[in-house]
Amino acid sequence: MAPKVFYISDGTAITAEVFGHAVLSQFPVEFETFTIPFVETIQKAEKVKQQINDCFITTGERPILFHSIVKPEIRDIIYSSEGLDYDFLNTFVSPLEKQLGIEAQPVMNRTHGKSNLGYDSRIEAINYTMENDDGQTMKHMDKADIILLGVSRCGKTPSSLYLSMQFGIKAANYPFTEDDMDNLKLPEALKRNKSKLFGLTIDPNRLHEIRQGRMENSRYSSLRQCRIEVKEVEMLYKKERIPFVNTTFHSVEEISAKILDVTGLKRHMF
Repeated sequence: MAPKVFYISDGTAITAEVFGHAVLSQFPVEFETFTIPFVETIQKAEKVKQQINDCFITTGERPILFHSIVKPEIRDIIYSSEGLDYDFLNTFVSPLEKQLGIEAQPVMNRTHGKSNLGYDSRIEAINYTMENDDGQTMKHMDKADIILLGVSRCGKTPSSLYLSMQFGIKAANYPFTEDDMDNLKLPEALKRNKSKLFGLTIDPNRLHEIRQGRMENSRYSSLRQCRIEVKEVEMLYKKERIPFVNTTFHSVEEISAKILDVTGLKRHMF
């Protein structure tokens, strides 16, 4: 039976999920997880406590609790359950209070709430990225923080969206199509912003598999066409000295981290 894990918060529970997932990913075990956000009242806390205790009675094993609860009265109720507690906030807050000589002033939803100072800029970045996806328009390339290039289905759109949503980066992307291959070159709007360009590439066999799922047995998805496009695009990257990364064996999180590492773009996470 898979171990039971609860992510609990009096806010969004995103912090508890992120920290908890990072810890659990170190273990080669499948976990059954439950995320419970907005436990803001005594009544809700008691209900969650009962759910935890019922889980313990049913399985005979203490469920694991990852929580980031600001309100002490809510936290105490969760502490009194049969769960095995891992309290992220208080684990780090008390030592930091001593080190900094400053008393913490906990506020609910400060990390992921709308009142966060970076919220508006992050929404602006997301809107920009959606409007400048897949070369829909070349009018606003000058406003981009980064412009991702690559053939169709190599990961440009998910990487662009992740950069904007997670880091507040205005990420445009531009596709090289089959029609571009006979005379592959950078459009003027991209030349003008060459310092912002970053290329993505992919193994042709993997690209073939992905495209088959989209347009099976077409010229677009043929292995020959995939090989041609990848080869031509990689040659362009090298000719124009555009940094690039191979996305074949990397998740969107890893691709984004590699882009930030190479470019030195500043993350606006909060």
